[in-house]
Parts: sequence; C-alpha cells; structure tokens
Amino acid sequence: MKLIVGLGNPGVKYENTRHNIGFLILDQFAANRKKNFKAGKGDWYECGLKVNGEDVILMKPVTYMNNSGSAVKEFCELHDLKNEDVLVIYDDFQLRLGMIRVRKKGSDGGHNGISDIMYMMNTEEIPRMRAGIGNEEILSKDEFIDFVLSDFSKDEFVILKKLMPEYEKCIISFITEDIKVTMNNFNRSFLISGKENSEIK
Repeated sequence: MKLIVGLGNPGVKYENTRHNIGFLILDQFAANRKKNFKAGKGDWYECGLKVNGEDVILMKPVTYMNNSGSAVKEFCELHDLKNEDVLVIYDDFQLRLGMIRVRKKGSDGGHNGISDIMYMMNTEEIPRMRAGIGNEEILSKDEFIDFVLSDFSKDEFVILKKLMPEYEKCIISFITEDIKVTMNNFNRSFLISGKENSEIK
C-alpha cells in the first residue's frame, strides 16, 4: 500500500488558497478516477483506489496544516506503513509555480506541515513532493504568510489546470517506480524550456 498525503487547511475559507495546493492536487487525482473522499477513522479524509494493481490511499488531514503529523502517524500505525511508502505533497513559495521538487528525505525548509510530520514520525526520511506556488517577487518573512494564505488568481488557476496532469504523472511515478526515477523525471519546471531547466539545480 502507498499513502499519498496532500497538505492543506480544511474549510471553505482556505479551499482555494496557495497553501492548499496539496488538497487541490489530490482532489483532481481522485476526480479523474471518479472517486470520492470519505471521513477516515481519525482526523483525515481518505480516498482508496488502485494504481497499476497497487492499493493507494489519498489522504487529506483535517487537523489544520501545522498539526498534520498526528493524522499521518496514526494512519501509518493503523496500516503498518513504512516511511518510504508515504509521499507528502505540499506548497513551496520559494519555488515558482510550475516547479516540482521530489526528495526522499531532508529538512522541513521552514514549512510547518512537513515539520510536524517529521516531528511526529521522528525522522527526516519522509518522501515529499514540493509544488511551487511562487512568482518572481521576493517576499519578506512578514509577507509570505499572507501570500500563501491568499487565493490563487484566475490566471494562476488556468495554469494549475494545465499543470494537473504533470502532478498526476509524478504521483503515479512515485507509486510505480523507484523514487530516484521520479526525481530524475520530475524535478524541474513544467512552464519553462528545457535549456532553462538544465540551469536550475
């Protein structure tokens, strides 16, 4: 079994915010397969499906972003899942919209959601997929909180719609391939040319 966790905040107030890109990606992934989320046995919503014969659970914690770790830990303990079978999807305002960064492990990068998951799971070895939400503006510490909690613009939603197939392919790659393959194929921007991508490390 694979667990794909999308991070976000529950409620209508937050549903279209940049911080909720993890929820948005999983909602689209489920909708494309005509699947629906239902209340889980803890503080999360879940959607079960199969990908290439593999059992997959999509999870949206409803603990609010900063307390996501308790839901992930509880689910993993219930199903005896290993860390390498979990992929956490979340926003990164330091990456431009259209960029994907997959990592097998690492620091929290200042993101409270993944930070709480690593704290509750007592490890940095949590596979993650960071989805860029940023633009060319350089944000100060005081500005980025308002930025991530603001709604995507209409133009950004048009771009997101175009990006959804790439996010989906990345998730499927994680489920079916070694994570190194996923990193090699998806750690780039899907909105810029190949030459520019080769210059981004």
